[in-house]
Formats: sequence, structure tokens, C-alpha cells
Amino acid sequence: MKGDRYAYFPGCSQKGTAVEYGISSRKVAEALGVELVEIEDWSCCGATPAHTVDRLLSGALAARNLATAEKMGLATLVTPCPACLVASKNALELAQDDESLKELNELLDLPFKAEIQAKSLLQIIFEEVGVDALAQKVKKPLKGMRLAPYYGCLLTRPPERAQFDDPENPISIDRILEALGAEVPDFPFKTECCGAAFGLPKRDMVLTLSGKILDMAQQIGADGIVLACSLCQQNLDLRQGQINSHLGTNFEIPIFYITQMIGLAFGFSSKEMGLDRHAVHPDKLLKKWEEKLKE
Repeated sequence: MKGDRYAYFPGCSQKGTAVEYGISSRKVAEALGVELVEIEDWSCCGATPAHTVDRLLSGALAARNLATAEKMGLATLVTPCPACLVASKNALELAQDDESLKELNELLDLPFKAEIQAKSLLQIIFEEVGVDALAQKVKKPLKGMRLAPYYGCLLTRPPERAQFDDPENPISIDRILEALGAEVPDFPFKTECCGAAFGLPKRDMVLTLSGKILDMAQQIGADGIVLACSLCQQNLDLRQGQINSHLGTNFEIPIFYITQMIGLAFGFSSKEMGLDRHAVHPDKLLKKWEEKLKE
């Protein structure tokens, strides 16, 4: 475990619809000795919509946070959000061209050198902390939990930009869950798209795609799905009732952030991990788990 300091970019969702993701990320990072230094006066990176409107402006939105982190003397920007990560990486890629870097700096109110790197919190935990160190901190193993690992379509793609895990068959969440003591089945839909940000303009499409992911999880007997994206969590958890109405199903599958499951295994309570904020409450599974721990 390196115990390095990282520039922490929570992104808008960690301050709004995914507060529990932000809370669990910070608590788990602290327990692992990973220091997250929140970027001063950070602003929205443009997430997924901005680059469809204007590539340079989108790059400048993300570059502002990167430039602030550089000014703070930090070498790596870390975010839990895949969309924020892609926006940051796109800005760094854009800045590799001298003319584009000049145009970016003309839009910013502080110099941007593009010398910083960007990684997901998942990548930091998997590659720099490591599963062996994680396993050593487990106080309450996730025994008896059969959890489907779900990566979505952004976390490891495009591979030349993500530079993390396998784009077609990622394993980082699998290995982390195994280190925590969970049973991790083969999940054929681990990189299928949930519909992402089309929840408003094309809601039926999102409900159908997300419903297929829930159906596969049910087919393989998963007790829950574990992911690392607030938008995927929203589509699979918050919209699960809409999915049931749309498809005539009766899914009741808890959806967890990976940081919440790490936190539970480390001994944090379900309330400390914000599980009470989820639309599909995992009470039955947590009760079953507590009983399993007594055996």
C-alpha cells in the first residue's frame, strides 16, 4: 500500500443522487490509507453530454479541474465516476496536441500543463492497494453472498483511453469481491450497457436494457449486483420498479457500489455505507449474511 495523496474529484453525482457512493468511497479510502484531497473549487466536468456539443469546451470543463489539481501539486486525479474519468482522460488526450493545449489555456483562468494523470478509485484500490492488502483488512467476510460483478460500458473502454483491466472481460471487481469473501459467479452481462444517460429521452430503451441485466443476474442466482458507476446504479436500482412495470417482472435485486461492499467487509455498518438510501433495500440479504457470520 503506497499511501499516496491523490487529487479527489467527486463529480456532481457524489454530491447529489449518489451521496452514498461518495461517503463510502471516502471511508474506504481512509481505511486503506489512501489520502483523497478534494480539488479546490471544482466544477462539473461536462460528464457524458458535453463532448457531443463542443469538443473543445468539453475539454476545457474537465481541464479546469485537472489544472487546479496540478496547481495543488498533486500528480493523479482520482474519481469514483466513470463518466468523470472519461471526461478527464479526453481532456488530457486533447491537450497532447500543442495547438489544442493552447486553445484550452485560452479558455481557462489558470495554466493547464496536462502533466497530471487520471484514474478511477477502483483502479487505485485494485492496482495500488491490491487485493492481498484488502483481504488483510476484512473483519466481516461477505460469506454466503453471491454477488454479480457489473462494470458497464465505460469503466474499461475504450481500452486505449481507459488503460485499465480487460475491456471485454474485466476482473477487478471480481477479484476484490473474492478477497472480501463473497461468492462471485460468472456474469455474462458484466459489460453490457444499461442505457446510460438516456433515461429521460429514451426511457423505454433504458428500462429494456437494464431489465436484461437484472434478468441475467436472476438467472445465475445472484443475491445482488455490485458496480462502480452512479449512473448504472441509478438505472438498475432507482428504476427497478419502473423496469418491473415496463416488463411485467418482479425483480427485487439489491444493487451495491463496490465501495459499500468493501466497507461492510471492513466492519462499517450498512447505515454508514448508505445502504438505507437505495430504492431496493438489501435488508433480507444483510440479515442472511449476519446469520451466516454466526455459523
